[in-house]
Amino acid sequence: MLPGAGKEAWQANVNGEAHEHLVDSNAILLDVLRDQAGTLGVKRGCDMGTCGCCAVLIDGEPKLSCLCLAKEAEGTDITTGERLADGHHLHPIQQCFAEAGGSQCGFCTPGFLIVCSAFMEENPEPTRDEIKCAIEGNLCRCTGYQQIVDSVEMAAAMKREGVGPPDATGAKSDPHPLGPEEPSLPPGSSK
Repeated sequence: MLPGAGKEAWQANVNGEAHEHLVDSNAILLDVLRDQAGTLGVKRGCDMGTCGCCAVLIDGEPKLSCLCLAKEAEGTDITTGERLADGHHLHPIQQCFAEAGGSQCGFCTPGFLIVCSAFMEENPEPTRDEIKCAIEGNLCRCTGYQQIVDSVEMAAAMKREGVGPPDATGAKSDPHPLGPEEPSLPPGSSK
């Protein structure tokens, strides 16, 4: 038997919070983020760097956490999909993924959101071809990519125009303020 990896203290700022964990010296960042930091939005897909499900921002740069040793991200600022929203307000890319159908089953969505948000910071006026190039490292088995490209296009326009997503948490009017015309009552019930 081979001896196990030694344990080391690991620290990083994950989604705005300081984290310090005792990790194996050969721990993969994906495992540390999911199992110890509790960021379950980081998905395990292929473990080979071909699907993009595990993408995170490390000091603002998108990286595949399945190909990164935890010690390579020591002392950095790590952002996962959970941190893109501003409190209850979705990031434009999150809002547009929901509106344009960019998310089907949702498994690949966190990786796409991370890559697309970083891409839009770098290129606020992307063409459709530039969007396709930016997401070529992410694999989606459901959408056919058209809705994802549409989502990025919508989000980039929203950011350029300085229009934030609508307040989804605000009070909404009752669609039936007077109630149904004639409520259905179970058989045998009196009015």
